[in-house]
Amino acid sequence: MATYDVIVVGLGGMGSAAAAHLAARGQQVLGLERFGPAHDRGSSHGGSRITRQSYFEDPAYVPLLLRAYELWDQLADDSGADVITLTGGVFLGRPDSLTVAGSLRAAREWGLPHELLDAGEIRRRFPTLTPAEDEVGLYETAAGFVRPEVTVAAHLALAGQRGAELHYDEPVTGWSATAGGGVRVRTAAGEYTAGQLVVCPGAWAPELLADLDVPFTVERQVMYWFQPSGGVGPYAPDRHPIYIHEDAEGTQVYGFPAIDGPDGGAKVAFFRHGSPCSPDTIDREVHPAEVAFMAEHLAAVLPTLPGRYLTAATCMYTTTPDQHFVIAQHPRHPAVTVACGFSGHGFKFVPVVGEILADLATTGTTKHPIALFDPRRPALEATP
Repeated sequence: MATYDVIVVGLGGMGSAAAAHLAARGQQVLGLERFGPAHDRGSSHGGSRITRQSYFEDPAYVPLLLRAYELWDQLADDSGADVITLTGGVFLGRPDSLTVAGSLRAAREWGLPHELLDAGEIRRRFPTLTPAEDEVGLYETAAGFVRPEVTVAAHLALAGQRGAELHYDEPVTGWSATAGGGVRVRTAAGEYTAGQLVVCPGAWAPELLADLDVPFTVERQVMYWFQPSGGVGPYAPDRHPIYIHEDAEGTQVYGFPAIDGPDGGAKVAFFRHGSPCSPDTIDREVHPAEVAFMAEHLAAVLPTLPGRYLTAATCMYTTTPDQHFVIAQHPRHPAVTVACGFSGHGFKFVPVVGEILADLATTGTTKHPIALFDPRRPALEATP
């Protein structure tokens, strides 16, 4: 039976970063992935993910974001891959909306550079956006997008170059603690042992981390691409920012510049407007009524969208009741570190989460502030 210093289960965004960071520290790493290296059936695909610093979810995330930005640049340097692009970002809605008020709170608390723009100034500076007269926007130059598939591939390549052993198409069927204080991992192909286990299961968290007693919800989400009326020129990354718009009912729509060429359109999606599913039951087909519903929301704030519908893709959010992450050593198993429940806003943290997981697996602690992500916090107590 093969033995390693650390086994990493799940090689999507978080797991691939953990494998790369652990291997860089000289650990003998085994990475196990249930699918192939393309990783297009979980949560780490779709061509782009927003990154931002004025974090309306909670200002406590900002220190992690600042470190993540440093590590995004380091990943780009180490891999030579185009993983991050800063375009600026506008977060729009009524002044008391979570999107605006929460972003402003985080920016002020941490002294982040930002501007607060009224509706007229937004329309003047960004003609692709037409907010209502009673809406405002917080603009930050540090916002932009990261590329999930490129990021995962870059981290996996670095992990391999640094000596990690990576197994694809080898789903984990279970794991257990050993009498000597390590772990045993069972897969469809065999068994492995290690001193430490890092579990990054994505939508498979309810299955692989059932004894964590966290009430995860897995949700089907849809990403859409539309060709703007008049073409993608005004949506070029140097002209059109990433954006999040919250309407009067609290529905949030987010979108990107046109980053896939003249015929690739512009990507848009709802933020947390999904339906419950599981990895085995998710409906991968996108239905006409869903496209029409998205098109209706776009027309209210983007004058040349929806334009012409091009395509769509599904992914899965694994959400906690309070929509904060779970990153910690397992409360019952000190040789096991978990990272899950990223609730649709986690990918921008991938490189710093990889660093945190490497810290926890090698030293049992980290300098990064992760108390918010404790699986024993009261908000995660399962309902009897």
